[in-house]
Amino acid sequence: MDHLLIGLVVTISLATIINVYLKKFNIPTVIGYILTGFLIAQIFYFGDSSKETLAHLAEFGIVFLMFTIGLEFSISHMRAMKKEVFVYGALQVILSGLLFTFLAFTFFDITLKNAIVIGMALSLSSTAIVLKILNENGDIHTGYGRVVLGILLFQDLAVIPMLLMISIFTSTTSSVSALLLETVISAVLVFVSLFIVGKYFIERFFNWVTTSESEEIFLASVILIVIASSFLAEFLGFSYSLGAFLAGMTIAETKYRYRVEADLVPFRDILLGIFFVTIGMQINLEIVGNFIFTILGLLVAIMFIKALVLFLAMRLFMQNRSAIKSALSLMQVGEFALAIFALANSYQIISDQTNQIMIVTLVLSMIITPFVLKNIKYLADLFFKEPIGLRERALTSTGYKDHVIVCGYGPVGKMLIERFKENQVLYVILEHDVKLVDEALAKGEENIFLANAAQKSVLEHFGIKESMAIFSAVSNPHQVRLICENIDSFGDNVNSVVTVKNQSQEESIADLNITHVLNRRETVTDILAKQICAFKRVE
Repeated sequence: MDHLLIGLVVTISLATIINVYLKKFNIPTVIGYILTGFLIAQIFYFGDSSKETLAHLAEFGIVFLMFTIGLEFSISHMRAMKKEVFVYGALQVILSGLLFTFLAFTFFDITLKNAIVIGMALSLSSTAIVLKILNENGDIHTGYGRVVLGILLFQDLAVIPMLLMISIFTSTTSSVSALLLETVISAVLVFVSLFIVGKYFIERFFNWVTTSESEEIFLASVILIVIASSFLAEFLGFSYSLGAFLAGMTIAETKYRYRVEADLVPFRDILLGIFFVTIGMQINLEIVGNFIFTILGLLVAIMFIKALVLFLAMRLFMQNRSAIKSALSLMQVGEFALAIFALANSYQIISDQTNQIMIVTLVLSMIITPFVLKNIKYLADLFFKEPIGLRERALTSTGYKDHVIVCGYGPVGKMLIERFKENQVLYVILEHDVKLVDEALAKGEENIFLANAAQKSVLEHFGIKESMAIFSAVSNPHQVRLICENIDSFGDNVNSVVTVKNQSQEESIADLNITHVLNRRETVTDILAKQICAFKRVE
């Protein structure tokens, strides 16, 4: 125990020093933690029990990350993301997994079972690194960020059948049908249990806890829910992170969502740091020295193939620029592959040497990822230039007065514009999704501009102070909050109308100076009917 505590003290000290210096060069903290883990592994000898303790502690980092991501995506939001999760995610995992299986079986002297395990594990990407950097960059709510999140969620689900596959390959007693039936029953139990608890219990539980008026007790209750959900999922054969994500989704439906998120972020980031330290500890210098060219060759080949497969698949559904960003974001191999390789190695499906080569290769791919994500726009420009014509058009379009600003061109935004056209109201549409802007321009809509309404300079540019009103027709809860904060910063003289989807979203902006908050989409028409005559008509 003393040896472990000394190691922890040195690890934290070294991580702090390294990251302070790396931050001066704008290098992500993830790299500092991985480098710390590598150096610590060379300085200290951690026995199997100590490594296992660190691994369990580090796993909580991923658990809290997935929980906070779940807070961003309520059950209704998840239903809206079914295409990103079950179509894009399935395409990525199946296509990449089959291609890697074919290449491994064809070009390497391994059995088909070995090739399938390696191929499917290589199809997985790093949830921990990718979501951490996307959150830091603020890209998690962009078009490509939504796609990346959906694919990562499907990958987390796909880990379950991959682990089941290893059990099938090695099982000498249970039949395949029995294993599949057991997994299906477990999945139903997990989803039904968390759904019932979330719908009928969690908000009442928090209401009861808050009567104590103690932040300490409230935080303890949140941690209890996270750990209990993770344990339930793991007990029934799934990953800890899946249970935490589902718990986050259920809390996202309550009024406590933002308070919970703010309380847990420090714990999440510290524990994630420990997780990345354990990743660095798995770099084996002897393996690197003996197989350096094999490792580098595999590294380049794996990342290139993953990016190419995902880009070719995604360009069927989205613009090339968004597709290349998604591909570059997910071309590394993720932490769940470590678990699959470890289990496969313990069952002797893959050899010790193959296991070590694959571990070093995927760790190197994870080290490269933060640099890729930090420079994603520049890298995307190398392949497909950003449509700066739209940006320039927005910057030169000034002079509006007595107009209505519409933020978002989704279903609600389109309905608003139709009503404005019928009543000859002067309007301006601000939309940050290039695809929606392109579609609108192609249909002859001239008053739409590529701009982010969550930025104060944008609303100033389009004359919010001279406008008759501003409508937020955005569906993303996080973006709604940012836009409302932006509107609130202009003072009391702005006539604002904001649409929300539920009571939780309405309460999340209750502290801001918003003139009208519409809780149901149908009421938009009612408010318009009352106010439309007050808006200045186009001359």
